[in-house]
Amino acid sequence: MMDSKKKINIFTVGGGLARLFLYIWCAFSIFAFGWIILSSFKTNKEFFKNAWGLPATPQWLNYAKVFTAYHLGTNFLNSVLIVSVSVIFIIAISAPAAYVLSRCSFFGNGFLNKFFTFGMGVPFQLLLVPLFFQMYSIGIVGTKLSLILIYIALSIPFTIFLIQGFFRSLPSVLEEASYIDGCGPMRTFFSIMLPLGKPGLIAAAIFNFISLWNEFLLALTFVNDSADYPLSVGLYALQGSLQYTGDWVALFAALVVITLPTLLIYVFLSRQIIEGLTMGAVKG
Repeated sequence: MMDSKKKINIFTVGGGLARLFLYIWCAFSIFAFGWIILSSFKTNKEFFKNAWGLPATPQWLNYAKVFTAYHLGTNFLNSVLIVSVSVIFIIAISAPAAYVLSRCSFFGNGFLNKFFTFGMGVPFQLLLVPLFFQMYSIGIVGTKLSLILIYIALSIPFTIFLIQGFFRSLPSVLEEASYIDGCGPMRTFFSIMLPLGKPGLIAAAIFNFISLWNEFLLALTFVNDSADYPLSVGLYALQGSLQYTGDWVALFAALVVITLPTLLIYVFLSRQIIEGLTMGAVKG
């Protein structure tokens, strides 16, 4: 009896420390992001005079400057195009594959599952040189298309692994009932299983969007033209140029621009993320 009480006390103390650490981390993150937002509305003179003070007058021109003078607007549109197209094709390819691997029994099913699981464990940094030569051999290296194809290829294993859990949680009686009613496998998937698995697909799409939106190394390697830079590479180039101009408030404005989309996704789509994750964790 005493041992069980000690265990309960240990877990209670551990949970309290974990919550305290989480509160401190959240408070620090909110403070840091709030400070960046406030700094983005200052003039450079105000920032260097009092970095922790409030701006006297909000300088909206800082945002206009990064979109026009520093071409961050073009980088933003490039990121929207590259990430959106990549996510659409990732889900379109991964959803049928995950359904087949999770609901159908056929020779080689186990091998394919292990193959995709192995693909998640390979660091993409090891593939940079082979991928570069592959893109060079087909003549699209340095273009947005090459980056889109690489994003799709590298994201499919994780997405299949994630969506499989959602399809496994669906009861098999739904498929049996559709077969009795005369539906084939394709119609069963598109008319019944795919709509029911929508929370899982949304969660997978959100995870991929956030991951690809913030990706930097592949974008830096496979996009050479500054007009095709996504936001992450554009921000890197902007930071390098601002070292010589000293326009740090413009850099803060650029940080807000690149961070705000993912922050809004977490704020407004957190329920869909939680629903998708909990759905994949429950077996039907």
